[in-house]
Amino acid sequence: MPKQPDPARRNERSRQAILAAARELVSEVGYAKLSIEAIAARAGVGKQTIYRWWPSKGAVVFDSFLALSEAGPEDSMALPDTGDIEADLKVVMRATVAEFADPAFEAPIRALNTEIINDPSLAAQYREKLAGPVDEAKKARLRTAQRAGQITADADLDLALELLYAPLYQRWLLRSGPLTPEYADALVDLFLKAMRPPM
Repeated sequence: MPKQPDPARRNERSRQAILAAARELVSEVGYAKLSIEAIAARAGVGKQTIYRWWPSKGAVVFDSFLALSEAGPEDSMALPDTGDIEADLKVVMRATVAEFADPAFEAPIRALNTEIINDPSLAAQYREKLAGPVDEAKKARLRTAQRAGQITADADLDLALELLYAPLYQRWLLRSGPLTPEYADALVDLFLKAMRPPM
């Protein structure tokens, strides 16, 4: 008797094909020209399959990025911890700057930001599934630095993260200056000047 195809495996294959197609197309044509029809054609599925799983193209693009972060190891969100907060933050900020400057990531990230601005439910999903867990990993590293006396013990860590990342985000969003390793280092230097305990 021939073996029956496994619908769960077929569904997961289709889902992964849709997410890969969304990532590729948003980089190739930009978010404005991206369509559910084009994603379906690239993935080799019917567009009704996409609408069964996602309410909008913004939701598909978001899940395509979420899938990338889920593909890594369980502790991939953890920040490096060598015991030297300055060195560790510089590694992280240089990597962040490089990612934001990479054309392969920039178009999809800008597209996702556009959708988040205009879609409150997508913004909530983004905070819950991606931004929130990433921020918790960053705060865990800052707490270690607090315990080591490298940053002030009573610092508001949510505000501290905004202080560190907001200038980078603004420069990227407004295209107001180059995103370089030197810029990443300068942000960390200024952040630590503000956050180190008084001598």
